[in-house]
Amino acid sequence: MGENINELISNLKTYLEYLKGMGIISIPVSDDILEELTPSKILTLEMVRKELGDCKRCKLHRTRRTIVFGEGNEKAILMFIGEGPGNEEDVQGRPFVGKAGQLLTRIIESINLSREEVYIANVIKCRPPENRNPEPDEIESCHPFLLRQIHVIQPKIICALGTFSAQTLLNTNAKITALRGKIYDLEGIKVIPTYHPAFLLRNPDKKREVWEDMKKIAEWLNNSRINEME
Repeated sequence: MGENINELISNLKTYLEYLKGMGIISIPVSDDILEELTPSKILTLEMVRKELGDCKRCKLHRTRRTIVFGEGNEKAILMFIGEGPGNEEDVQGRPFVGKAGQLLTRIIESINLSREEVYIANVIKCRPPENRNPEPDEIESCHPFLLRQIHVIQPKIICALGTFSAQTLLNTNAKITALRGKIYDLEGIKVIPTYHPAFLLRNPDKKREVWEDMKKIAEWLNNSRINEME
């Protein structure tokens, strides 16, 4: 029991340091989830989803159909984070299932992975009316839950899809055009920003740049596998 408690304390300290580095100094946590965080249990995506509940923390709950939490491999090495749900996502409750989602699936497959092998989420969990840009208070309400998703999954690489994803993760106001093409560090996680698939549907000439970003991800994943085998 003593070892379990020490391990729990160590994990909590690491997590709090991670949140502090992200600029989060307080997180609302219900009594229910605190009861589940016993020495014999660790944080899971199911627990994060339970804490999110029927979220009404921002105004988007008034117009959404469903909460789009995220889906994929809970132990994924690679995580894709977009902006927010569109109409199809709002209907189905799944991320990236519309035309942009179909393109994202092809992008994932281009580096010899499937959707089931990665984890896909968004900065915000509810669709903004008319697919407008997410507003600062909406991002702020969802941010703690995105951080918890990242903490549970512990990916080696995050591909930030579009301006709002990259800005939120990297705590910057720079546009995606200035951010992409580079690799950033987020508490030991590599962050590679690239264009959002919806942007590519409107600007197909930018697909080559996204392919260059995907090649960086594929190369890193391949090198990582080789190192694990040695």
